[in-house]
Amino acid sequence: MAAACCLATTVVFSPGYLSADSVTQLKQARGEEPLTDWHPPVMSLVWRALLAATGTPATMAVLQAAVLWAALWVIAWCVWERTASRAGSLAVLGLGLAPHVLTFVGVVWKDVHMAFALLATTALALIGRRLGTGRSALRWALLGLGLLFLGYAILVRKNAVFAAVPVFVMLVLALWPRPGRRIWLVSTAALVVALLVPGVAISSLARPVPTSQHAQIVLDDLLHVVSERELRSAPVSPELRDRLATAARECRRTGSLSNSYFTCWDRGANDLNAYADQLTSLWAREMPDHLSGYAQYRLQLFSGLLFKGSYQYQSGIITNTLGLRTSHPRLEAALGTYVKGAVHDLPFLFAGWFWLTVGLLLAVRPGRGSFSLPVRALGVSSVAYVLGYLPIMPTTDFRYLYWPALAGTLGLLLSWLGRGTPRPPGSAATTSGRLTTGHRPYEATSGSATDAPLV
Repeated sequence: MAAACCLATTVVFSPGYLSADSVTQLKQARGEEPLTDWHPPVMSLVWRALLAATGTPATMAVLQAAVLWAALWVIAWCVWERTASRAGSLAVLGLGLAPHVLTFVGVVWKDVHMAFALLATTALALIGRRLGTGRSALRWALLGLGLLFLGYAILVRKNAVFAAVPVFVMLVLALWPRPGRRIWLVSTAALVVALLVPGVAISSLARPVPTSQHAQIVLDDLLHVVSERELRSAPVSPELRDRLATAARECRRTGSLSNSYFTCWDRGANDLNAYADQLTSLWAREMPDHLSGYAQYRLQLFSGLLFKGSYQYQSGIITNTLGLRTSHPRLEAALGTYVKGAVHDLPFLFAGWFWLTVGLLLAVRPGRGSFSLPVRALGVSSVAYVLGYLPIMPTTDFRYLYWPALAGTLGLLLSWLGRGTPRPPGSAATTSGRLTTGHRPYEATSGSATDAPLV
């Protein structure tokens, strides 16, 4: 069933839905545009490798679907082994068909790559929870594979570090229920290596053109917190002063509250990189004197992410010069009807406040069943990721909530399915060291296995 769902997903999204960002990254992967760091270079380089191996850009969407359904299959298998619930294991697979998850499965975005990499790490952690005593080599192998996924998640989206740290802790605790200092030191060092080595290699070998994307957030704050009068007298170059004042006036005229680089800034005159240092210096100078305005502005934007939201569905492929178009327009229309209908009938599935609430609930009350560790980790990861957008959010797209929505749905499901099941051997609640056998796990409550409750 997982394979069938993977195939169906690939067909519906073929050759992968592409926004303007996606097309830019594809052009960089094909060498038609210079590689830049505005979008994560690692994603374009992975796409370049797939193009070299297969000759078609469609393999990126295929890879995304394969990672999603493979991870869900592993999690469903672990649920079956732990609970012997056929309905529960099928429900895990059904998660991939939920409208708020299916909507972006085949959209080539860094947000999707990050979410699926974290989901794959969660699947590896659940495998680790099933291991009995010994198997040291397998534990280290699972850790290494998990760190590759975590490293990619952070490289493909920098703020993924907020979501990745709880997942990393879950992975270590799943593999070693009582890890000592040595395990923590080695695991943490390995994660740092998984980040530094690819990052240094990409910078030195691929040499992406620096774009100072961080200045986009700085620009938002300056244009909406500092008055136009103050901008005109700011200690920056005359040209930048004029452009800041003009952009602030344009934002006011159009009512644009964020994403000012694209909505208010005159990008034709020069790129943002030329002014990045001056903008950053000006931000550091002005924000301490405008703390109240800065806090109000950022809270206003964040409330939009939680209660307003937008862009719950990416329709097909944007008009492009590469000759790419959706392979199955009728299937695209059917998918659009499904997702947009859910947005209308079940709007909470696409609401930031809902997934932030779910994350808090899972973090505080993960339950006492065998899935309490991953449930809590998924909740903490979701909350940390959502709150991490408070100072840096550029706009209110649902794709910024994609991981919290995926993690929250899985966490709720695991919390429900884990009710009444014993913790796996080797966890803090189990001291007997017995192994789980078949799909009838038990936890010793006395000196005799016959006294243990069967599930």
